[in-house]
Amino acid sequence: MKNLLRLSLLLIIIGLSFNRPNFALGSYEDELNDQIKNLNNQISNSKKKIDDIQARQQEYNDLIAQKQTEKSSLNNELGILNDQLARTQLEIEANELEIDKTNLEIKKITLDVQDKDEQISQEREHIATMLRLMYKQDQVSALEILLLNNSLADFINQLKYLENTNEEIAQSVATLKEAKDKLEENKRVLLAKEEELEVLKKTFEEKKVALSQEQEDKNFLLEETRQSEKKYQYLLDQARREQARTSAEISGLEKSVREKLEKLKDNPDLNYTGLIWPTGRSYVTATFHDPDYPFRRSLGEHSGIDIRASQGTTIKAAANGYVARVKFDGTKNYAYIMIIHGDGLSTVYGHVSAVNVKADQYVAQGQNIGRTGGLPGSVGSGPFCTGAHLHFEVRKNGLPVDPLDYLP
Repeated sequence: MKNLLRLSLLLIIIGLSFNRPNFALGSYEDELNDQIKNLNNQISNSKKKIDDIQARQQEYNDLIAQKQTEKSSLNNELGILNDQLARTQLEIEANELEIDKTNLEIKKITLDVQDKDEQISQEREHIATMLRLMYKQDQVSALEILLLNNSLADFINQLKYLENTNEEIAQSVATLKEAKDKLEENKRVLLAKEEELEVLKKTFEEKKVALSQEQEDKNFLLEETRQSEKKYQYLLDQARREQARTSAEISGLEKSVREKLEKLKDNPDLNYTGLIWPTGRSYVTATFHDPDYPFRRSLGEHSGIDIRASQGTTIKAAANGYVARVKFDGTKNYAYIMIIHGDGLSTVYGHVSAVNVKADQYVAQGQNIGRTGGLPGSVGSGPFCTGAHLHFEVRKNGLPVDPLDYLP
């Protein structure tokens, strides 16, 4: 009799398990869906704001392009710098919104992960309950089941019910696998979004540095020219003559020093193994042939990269080499160090405020060769330098090439 009662109870439990309403889960899902809907609305609003900012950025791009075709003048140059400042401020604002949007997307994916975790937990428990009950059911004989039913029809229905139970277990296993696969996909998306967020944060910091540099450019013009067109043109003339003289010096040295070195036997110090960053990897404020270089129209293409570095930062030789020229007289005149390397390469380090090497000296990669400068009016800065940085050039067979193609 005890066995019959136990069997009846088990069958009732099975029926309740298969037809579980699970009101708690439904309430949880409703709350989760509301949160996800709210996050989707916030993400959509962020996207619209970003689109608006990008449209305004394009307006400034068009203004800058137009002014760059006009004759160089103080007012025109200040106008370009003002437009660049406004554009960079918009880029920073867009970066902030992108970071906020990505954070919202991360929250949404995190909720998706929680949802799938809950589904997996529910299905596991459901399958475990059914397997436990079916295992106990298997211990009961067909005669005992028949005795529990009022008629043969009830007995047949009971057998069909047990057959459906097996089908539900199979369906639950399939649901569990689907939820697990979706969970793994959500986790992969979450990791990708977190990596994207780190990139955005880095870009945001770089834009802030760019904004600072552009403000320095503007301040330099205002301070040096005192709003005088005559003074501006004088500075430009100085810078052009200095640049032409330096370019001629470097080109001539490239050829003569290599001819000199070819006459020497075995020079292991010139073995080229690649370049390193001369000040440690840092933010590049102006790229090679940078279209946004503020004085591009006045001074020509930017022949290297400008690496942001505080005044007096140690400069390291980018590779093993031979010092071809050290131009440094302790005045405000443009100062630089030129080093000849193997594989037809040479490097130039400009706006130096101190030097630790001399011409006709071999240097090893990473060796301290001097200090950075660049502050307007400081030693070695030159006539048209707007802020502290290192001007770094790489030349291949005497011709300027993009240093970023050679740096790690």
